[in-house]
Amino acid sequence: MSGKLVLVSILALLASGCATLSPQELRAMDERTCRGYGFRPGTSAFAECLQRIDLNRQADRRASLYGDGFYGRGVGIGLGVGIGRGW
Repeated sequence: MSGKLVLVSILALLASGCATLSPQELRAMDERTCRGYGFRPGTSAFAECLQRIDLNRQADRRASLYGDGFYGRGVGIGLGVGIGRGW
């Protein structure tokens, strides 16, 4: 019984590690990304890089919320397209 309790505790701890990032952590991560691309902080190119990252994140969020086909709700099975059928 105590083994199950330990397992549940470990799983709960791991799940808590998947928590959403704070705005400060997200900004720091975005800044590291832009610096990694070679942009220098304080430049308009750096600001544009941050803006594009944010716009992409918002687009991804909208797509997942409103059912864009890319974020489907089912399980797909890839069989190949046009194999032997001339599609």
